Amino acid sequence: MRYEGVLTKMRTEITDVVQYYLVWENDFINMNQMLGKKMSLNFLRYQCLNCALEKKIYRQGFCYDCFSAIPQAGDWVISPEKSKAHLGEVDRDLEYEKRSQLQPHIVYLANSSDVKVGVTRKTQVPTRWIDQGAHEAIEIVEVPNRYLAGITEVALKDHVSDKTNWRKMLTNDIRDLNLEEEREKLKEFIPEEAREYYIANNKETEIKFPVQQFPEKVKSLNLVKNPFYEGVLRGIKGQYLIFEDGTVFNIRGNEGLVVEMKVLV
Repeated sequence: MRYEGVLTKMRTEITDVVQYYLVWENDFINMNQMLGKKMSLNFLRYQCLNCALEKKIYRQGFCYDCFSAIPQAGDWVISPEKSKAHLGEVDRDLEYEKRSQLQPHIVYLANSSDVKVGVTRKTQVPTRWIDQGAHEAIEIVEVPNRYLAGITEVALKDHVSDKTNWRKMLTNDIRDLNLEEEREKLKEFIPEEAREYYIANNKETEIKFPVQQFPEKVKSLNLVKNPFYEGVLRGIKGQYLIFEDGTVFNIRGNEGLVVEMKVLV
């Protein structure tokens, strides 16, 4: 089987084990069905996810010009506390920013190697947790806009990390924690503006990933520097493909690359 197209992050479905789908322009693959099979990846060219031109990808699948201009790449995306739509202040496109920022957001704890705090739109639960490779997660607050979520995250990350250790996540070097207890410890540090939105009684969500074999050490595949790779797929976690030889490939981190994928066995 041969596929060719621009990489975008895998779509996911939470079942007993997360189902992963790699979506091309006119086709898709259930990547779970590729486990145990030899496959190859061949980098062909760039294609910006916004302008579709063959321009070098800068960040988030966008070329530099698009990343610098489009509202989908504003500072508030990475730093929610910089959101201003609730004040009626424009960053790049106020109507887009209102649609994105003025909707329910969740501040959560996720455990992919150790506990971390994060922010996502309510509509992205549990997708965001899956993308981070979290085997367990729990909501802390549900607030009506992105700004409140952002200032809550900023306050809490003085007491808990806001980063994922992707190497530990992929080698399954993880700690099992009681996230309800961890949430309770952080309650007193929630900013006053968000305190009324604290979630007290929900249970943590557990997530299982389709991995046949975790690597002892990981080697990150850079398709731009090494345009061709071939290996046996042994697992999928977060947005990473895990191969038998310990090579890992971050699909989301390579959005905007046009690749040829062949399933050989």
